[in-house]
Amino acid sequence: MKHNMQVLRRATAADYPAIKTLIAHYPAQLMQEHLPEPEEFFIIQLDRDIIGCCALEVYSQRLAEIRSLAVREDHRHKGLGSQLVDACLAAAKDAGILEILTITNSPTFFETRGFGAFKNEKYALLKVL
Repeated sequence: MKHNMQVLRRATAADYPAIKTLIAHYPAQLMQEHLPEPEEFFIIQLDRDIIGCCALEVYSQRLAEIRSLAVREDHRHKGLGSQLVDACLAAAKDAGILEILTITNSPTFFETRGFGAFKNEKYALLKVL
């Protein structure tokens, strides 16, 4: 009997090729260039496969951005995106970051996590920690 072991953890440099491959599945939604560094990512790994990723890019003590959130199509709508965002928010809080920005084409997803529109901007959302 095969046991599927799912783990949420910080990414390493060895994970970067798989992260880039996952992000490449969403060219219309995610930036493909100037990606965050490997250690800025959290990943969800199922057995040996990376099925989700999300990065926390810190700009200053005041501001960080949640970027490059992707979950493999066959694992979407299972709460993995929420787990990844929560990991980024927890890391930001631990680091004393004051505000988290995200630029998204899924504003409702982030609004349910406490993000709100920034100066009536439709796609850039901000969360004060």
